[in-house]
Amino acid sequence: MSLSIDLEIKNDVLCIRLSGELDHHAAEELRKQATKALESPTVRHIVLNLENLSFMDSSGLGVILGRYKQIKQLNGEMIVCAISPPIKRLFDMSGLFKIVRLEPTEEYALERLGAA
Repeated sequence: MSLSIDLEIKNDVLCIRLSGELDHHAAEELRKQATKALESPTVRHIVLNLENLSFMDSSGLGVILGRYKQIKQLNGEMIVCAISPPIKRLFDMSGLFKIVRLEPTEEYALERLGAA
């Protein structure tokens, strides 16, 4: 199964919705698309919706961490939402939740960023 990447800008928030599998094959495409979207002068925050992500490996974590660093340079925030238990476990083990906030839904994440 491949990765489907859906990018949408709502106010000043880049919503990244992923479905499928985020492995080393798909990580580079996600990095390219997200980096390009972050070049938009209107984007200040990222909401990463992982509701339909069935698999992720360490290269996926690397891409996410890279976009986190990119948005932090803009004084923005990244929120992860709608995460499945296996992917959440990977985030927990990596320590990513020490720097990235987790919200239950995309709507709630957007609300927290004032973009709902």
